[in-house]
Amino acid sequence: MSFFNWWNSGLCSGIILGVTVIVYVQDHVNWGVADIVLTGVMAVSLLIFLIGRSSYRYRTPIGSPLTPMLQVIVAAISKRKLPYPSNPTQLYEVSKSEGNSERFLAHTKKLKFLDKAAILENEGNIAEKQSPWRLATVTKVEELKLIINMIPIWVFTLPFGICASQTSTFFIKQGAIMNRNIGNNGFVVPPASIFTLAAVGMILSVTIYDKLLVPVLRKLTGNDRGISILQRIGIGMVFSVITMIVAALVEKKRLEAVEMNGPLKGSLSMSALWLAPQFMIIGFGDGFALVGLQEYFYDQVPDSMRSLGIALYLSVIGAASFLSSLLITIVDHVTGKIGKSWIGKDLNSSRLDKFYWLLAAITTLNLFMFVIFARKYNYKNVQKVAAADCYEGKSEDDGSETWV
Repeated sequence: MSFFNWWNSGLCSGIILGVTVIVYVQDHVNWGVADIVLTGVMAVSLLIFLIGRSSYRYRTPIGSPLTPMLQVIVAAISKRKLPYPSNPTQLYEVSKSEGNSERFLAHTKKLKFLDKAAILENEGNIAEKQSPWRLATVTKVEELKLIINMIPIWVFTLPFGICASQTSTFFIKQGAIMNRNIGNNGFVVPPASIFTLAAVGMILSVTIYDKLLVPVLRKLTGNDRGISILQRIGIGMVFSVITMIVAALVEKKRLEAVEMNGPLKGSLSMSALWLAPQFMIIGFGDGFALVGLQEYFYDQVPDSMRSLGIALYLSVIGAASFLSSLLITIVDHVTGKIGKSWIGKDLNSSRLDKFYWLLAAITTLNLFMFVIFARKYNYKNVQKVAAADCYEGKSEDDGSETWV
């Protein structure tokens, strides 16, 4: 399994223990014992971390990763009146012989205005070559293009994050008012423990994908990943649409039971296991979309920003959580003004099913937009060359390196 698949499998395993064992201890013993258990677990984790310290790989920071991008913009603006060279190989790039150890990026035709930052006005002007604010390399220009091209992808993954955030909010709240008894011994599943199903779904998803699908897809597509990163993210988005549709149908059935049997008996007449499909489906979607996002941001950012790749992935989750809260507030305000609010304090008198249908519609529209942009997306094309101005080689749509 790939690093990110292993990482997420381990993370989900920890989540399962957290929402089952720890929650059970909190509910049936006391919080103090649960805190002691958590402290012990963290102590063991810290010990394992320290033991492996000698084998970790460190990358020495080389200045701010944002400064070169600003330098490219300044250089491009200052040369905005210059004509484009007839051949992109005339754009400036350093060579290995000049003591540069970074990987070269191939020139792309998108965002052509930024290419002006790499126009060398005077071949013999040493001062221009030494000033990054006046002249940028093709690699630096392409690194800025990578970041700009990521912005639409980042935006189009936010609706998926909004759907995913419902698993820890409304999905759990639904389970809290449904029948959570298991068997005849009176065991009641804590509401938070229902989240286990999403974690299990994600573990199954990454395992099936890595062990079964990738070998088959690799033979069919010739892509080492099986499918491209954005295709994997897109599949996860499809699962999020299905999740919202299933969630809306289940909630509609629960509300019908409430209408027939009354608020108390109605909810309790339905088992919380009715929520299992939506938890499992969103878990499967996470295995595609969330892991895909991790791989995308780590793989496609410039080499100097790889340490920030995971932060960009987490920014999707964080921003989506805020947007989810904002959307809930807007829906509550608007529906409350024109009639009965869809999202009230009491779910039995709310219309959460309509909110889920709204999310399904938003996510579906967003999926179509994502596909359009993903089809036009240019993956990072690294060229391992020893000299400057060498731009031969075919760019692979899976982001693989090009050797020339």
